[in-house]
Amino acid sequence: MNEVRIDKWLWAVRIFKTRTIATDACKKGRVMLGDVVVKPSRTIKVGDIIRVRKPPVTYSFRVLALTSNRLGARLVPDYMENITPKSELDLLEVVKISGFVNRRKGLGRPTKREGRQLQQFTAEAFDPDSMGWDFDDLDDPDTPESFDFDEDFLND
Repeated sequence: MNEVRIDKWLWAVRIFKTRTIATDACKKGRVMLGDVVVKPSRTIKVGDIIRVRKPPVTYSFRVLALTSNRLGARLVPDYMENITPKSELDLLEVVKISGFVNRRKGLGRPTKREGRQLQQFTAEAFDPDSMGWDFDDLDDPDTPESFDFDEDFLND
């Protein structure tokens, strides 16, 4: 086997979980051979350097061997070498550490505390007893607000 499709190889060496995701990444311009964006059907050979952009990191891999079948995780180092610069991997660590802590207010799912506060707020805001409304007064015949429909009124 001298050449294999790049999308198939990316899937086979477990860079992407499915071949469809690998194909989509190629179509979106996230996979480069050298400095050239490639289509999914582009063939690769041993020695090529492939760059894959998975924000915020751009990974670099050297092709050591070709395969078109999905490999077990233990066999992957025989087929590719990860040559991603240390600075890119450090960037990934920074994002992992700061990702949860620096969540902007109002984005994403509310935290447990925010959910409790929201539930308490809505319970107080829409409680009819706290607004001073008394709907029972409308049923009382002695109050002037009550109105009794009778047949004379409907016939007029």
